[in-house]
Amino acid sequence: MAKKKKGTIGIVGMGTMGGAFASNLVAAGWRVVGYDRNKQATAAAKRAGVETVRNAAAVAEAAQIILTSLPRPEALAATVREIAQAQTGHRVVVEMSTFKIADKEKAQKALQKAGHTMLDCPVSGTGAQAKARDLVFYASGDGGAIRRITPILEDFGRHTYNVGAFGNGSRMKYVANLL
Repeated sequence: MAKKKKGTIGIVGMGTMGGAFASNLVAAGWRVVGYDRNKQATAAAKRAGVETVRNAAAVAEAAQIILTSLPRPEALAATVREIAQAQTGHRVVVEMSTFKIADKEKAQKALQKAGHTMLDCPVSGTGAQAKARDLVFYASGDGGAIRRITPILEDFGRHTYNVGAFGNGSRMKYVANLL
Protein backbone atom coordinates (compact mmCIF):
# COMPACT_ATOMS: atom_id res chain seq x y z
CA MET A 1 0.00 0.00 0.00
CA ALA A 2 1.39 3.43 -0.98
CA LYS A 3 2.23 5.87 1.78
CA LYS A 4 -0.25 8.78 1.99
CA LYS A 5 1.42 12.06 1.06
CA LYS A 6 1.77 14.57 3.90
CA GLY A 7 1.73 17.61 1.60
CA THR A 8 3.97 19.40 -0.86
CA ILE A 9 7.38 20.88 -0.11
CA GLY A 10 9.45 22.84 -2.61
CA ILE A 11 13.23 22.75 -2.74
CA VAL A 12 15.50 25.05 -4.71
CA GLY A 13 19.07 23.77 -4.74
CA MET A 14 19.38 19.98 -4.71
CA GLY A 15 23.13 19.51 -4.43
CA THR A 16 24.76 17.59 -1.59
CA MET A 17 22.61 19.06 1.20
CA GLY A 18 19.41 19.96 -0.64
CA GLY A 19 19.43 16.62 -2.45
CA ALA A 20 19.63 14.79 0.88
CA PHE A 21 16.82 16.97 2.27
CA ALA A 22 14.70 16.11 -0.78
CA SER A 23 15.26 12.35 -0.73
CA ASN A 24 14.61 12.13 3.03
CA LEU A 25 11.40 14.14 2.68
CA VAL A 26 10.19 11.88 -0.14
CA ALA A 27 10.96 8.84 2.05
CA ALA A 28 9.01 10.46 4.90
CA GLY A 29 5.90 10.75 2.73
CA TRP A 30 6.10 14.30 1.37
CA ARG A 31 5.52 15.28 -2.23
CA VAL A 32 8.70 17.18 -3.12
CA VAL A 33 8.88 19.56 -6.08
CA GLY A 34 12.38 20.78 -6.80
CA TYR A 35 14.69 22.75 -9.03
CA ASP A 36 18.43 22.82 -9.52
CA ARG A 37 20.42 24.35 -12.38
CA ASN A 38 22.77 21.36 -12.33
CA LYS A 39 21.53 18.53 -14.58
CA GLN A 40 23.27 15.84 -12.51
CA ALA A 41 21.62 17.07 -9.30
CA THR A 42 18.28 17.17 -11.10
CA ALA A 43 18.70 13.61 -12.38
CA ALA A 44 19.63 12.33 -8.91
CA ALA A 45 16.60 14.08 -7.41
CA LYS A 46 14.30 12.50 -10.01
CA ARG A 47 15.69 9.06 -9.15
CA ALA A 48 14.87 9.78 -5.49
CA GLY A 49 11.25 10.54 -6.35
CA VAL A 50 11.38 14.36 -6.57
CA GLU A 51 9.18 16.03 -9.16
CA THR A 52 11.57 18.38 -10.93
CA VAL A 53 10.47 21.62 -12.56
CA ARG A 54 12.00 24.24 -14.88
CA ASN A 55 12.83 27.03 -12.38
CA ALA A 56 12.30 28.48 -8.90
CA ALA A 57 9.09 30.21 -9.98
CA ALA A 58 7.59 26.81 -10.86
CA VAL A 59 8.59 25.54 -7.40
CA ALA A 60 6.75 28.53 -5.87
CA GLU A 61 3.68 27.76 -7.97
CA ALA A 62 3.62 24.18 -6.66
CA ALA A 63 4.54 24.57 -2.98
CA GLN A 64 3.58 26.92 -0.14
CA ILE A 65 6.75 26.05 1.78
CA ILE A 66 10.05 26.32 -0.09
CA LEU A 67 13.44 25.26 1.25
CA THR A 68 16.51 26.85 -0.34
CA SER A 69 19.97 25.30 -0.12
CA LEU A 70 22.17 27.33 -2.43
CA PRO A 71 25.89 27.59 -3.19
CA ARG A 72 26.28 31.38 -3.36
CA PRO A 73 24.50 34.60 -2.36
CA GLU A 74 24.03 35.38 -6.08
CA ALA A 75 21.99 32.20 -6.42
CA LEU A 76 19.85 33.30 -3.47
CA ALA A 77 19.26 36.71 -5.07
CA ALA A 78 18.23 35.10 -8.38
CA THR A 79 15.94 32.62 -6.62
CA VAL A 80 14.28 35.39 -4.60
CA ARG A 81 13.67 37.42 -7.79
CA GLU A 82 11.98 34.43 -9.43
CA ILE A 83 9.80 33.65 -6.42
CA ALA A 84 8.81 37.32 -5.96
CA GLN A 85 7.91 37.65 -9.64
CA ALA A 86 5.89 34.40 -9.68
CA GLN A 87 2.89 36.26 -8.22
CA THR A 88 1.70 33.32 -6.16
CA GLY A 89 -0.11 33.59 -2.88
CA HIS A 90 1.85 33.81 0.36
CA ARG A 91 4.85 31.47 0.56
CA VAL A 92 7.23 30.60 3.40
CA VAL A 93 10.81 30.49 2.15
CA VAL A 94 13.18 28.66 4.49
CA GLU A 95 16.72 29.80 3.63
CA MET A 96 19.08 27.05 4.82
CA SER A 97 22.41 28.14 3.34
CA THR A 98 25.29 29.69 5.26
CA PHE A 99 25.66 33.26 3.96
CA LYS A 100 26.30 36.70 5.41
CA ILE A 101 23.32 38.01 7.35
CA ALA A 102 23.24 41.10 5.10
CA ASP A 103 22.62 38.86 2.05
CA LYS A 104 19.79 37.10 3.83
CA GLU A 105 18.27 40.38 5.07
CA LYS A 106 18.23 41.75 1.52
CA ALA A 107 16.46 38.59 0.35
CA GLN A 108 14.01 38.78 3.25
CA LYS A 109 13.05 42.36 2.39
CA ALA A 110 12.45 41.49 -1.27
CA LEU A 111 10.27 38.51 -0.37
CA GLN A 112 8.37 40.46 2.28
CA LYS A 113 7.63 43.18 -0.30
CA ALA A 114 6.17 40.45 -2.54
CA GLY A 115 3.97 39.16 0.31
CA HIS A 116 6.08 36.21 1.46
CA THR A 117 7.76 35.20 4.72
CA MET A 118 11.43 34.24 4.78
CA LEU A 119 13.10 32.39 7.62
CA ASP A 120 16.83 32.28 8.29
CA CYS A 121 17.41 28.60 9.05
CA PRO A 122 20.99 27.43 8.51
CA VAL A 123 21.92 23.80 9.01
CA SER A 124 24.55 22.32 11.27
CA GLY A 125 25.88 19.10 9.77
CA THR A 126 27.71 17.60 6.82
CA GLY A 127 26.47 15.95 3.64
CA ALA A 128 26.88 12.53 5.26
CA GLN A 129 24.88 13.71 8.27
CA ALA A 130 22.19 15.08 5.93
CA LYS A 131 21.81 11.65 4.30
CA ALA A 132 21.51 10.07 7.78
CA ARG A 133 18.97 12.68 8.98
CA ASP A 134 21.44 13.81 11.66
CA LEU A 135 21.11 17.59 11.23
CA VAL A 136 20.40 20.47 13.58
CA PHE A 137 18.50 23.55 12.38
CA TYR A 138 18.82 27.08 13.80
CA ALA A 139 15.50 28.63 12.80
CA SER A 140 15.01 32.37 13.13
CA GLY A 141 12.31 34.79 12.08
CA ASP A 142 8.53 34.63 12.33
CA GLY A 143 7.60 32.32 15.23
CA GLY A 144 4.38 31.07 13.64
CA ALA A 145 6.19 30.11 10.45
CA ILE A 146 8.87 28.32 12.49
CA ARG A 147 6.20 26.29 14.31
CA ARG A 148 4.66 25.43 10.92
CA ILE A 149 7.92 24.16 9.41
CA THR A 150 9.34 22.34 12.45
CA PRO A 151 7.58 19.00 11.72
CA ILE A 152 8.91 19.17 8.16
CA LEU A 153 12.48 19.84 9.29
CA GLU A 154 12.31 17.03 11.80
CA ASP A 155 11.45 14.61 8.98
CA PHE A 156 14.99 15.10 7.66
CA GLY A 157 16.91 16.23 10.74
CA ARG A 158 17.47 15.58 14.42
CA HIS A 159 16.40 18.84 16.09
CA THR A 160 15.15 22.35 15.37
CA TYR A 161 15.96 25.29 17.62
CA ASN A 162 13.88 28.46 17.41
CA VAL A 163 16.55 31.06 18.15
CA GLY A 164 14.39 34.17 17.83
CA ALA A 165 14.64 37.16 15.53
CA PHE A 166 15.63 36.85 11.87
CA GLY A 167 19.41 36.55 11.59
CA ASN A 168 19.91 34.77 14.89
CA GLY A 169 19.97 31.45 13.05
CA SER A 170 23.04 32.57 11.12
CA ARG A 171 24.63 33.96 14.26
CA MET A 172 24.21 30.58 15.99
CA LYS A 173 25.62 28.78 12.94
CA TYR A 174 28.70 31.05 12.98
CA VAL A 175 29.24 30.23 16.68
CA ALA A 176 28.84 26.49 16.01
CA ASN A 177 31.34 26.72 13.15
CA LEU A 178 33.86 28.53 15.36
CA LEU A 179 33.53 25.90 18.07
